[in-house]
Amino acid sequence: MSKSMQKREDSRVETVAERPSVAPRCDIFENKDELLLVADLPGVTQDTLRIHLDSEQLSLEGRPAEEPEGTPLQREFRLVDYRRSFLVPDVIDREKVSAELKNGVLHLHLPKSAAVKPRRIEVKAG
Repeated sequence: MSKSMQKREDSRVETVAERPSVAPRCDIFENKDELLLVADLPGVTQDTLRIHLDSEQLSLEGRPAEEPEGTPLQREFRLVDYRRSFLVPDVIDREKVSAELKNGVLHLHLPKSAAVKPRRIEVKAG
């Protein structure tokens, strides 16, 4: 993501992004097999979406496509970058995480490890 350097009044240099960042709206669902994160990322494509999962943290970063050429005659929204982070519980099987992006909606599947999934205990007669 493009950044530029600006000089502050107190002579220190700081890095600023070209456009503002916002946290995308997200819903999180839990079932017996997984946590499902659904994020609204309008204008973001597979090429401009980064998902990073480290030991404890999940980070989403998305950049919508550039604005069309021309002078805007009316403007009701502006492009923003999307950034959001979550703490991930230890019960997630990090090797099996998967994601789909369709029409600007991300479905991120965070499967639970087998050790924490509910299971039925068979009772033997004896």
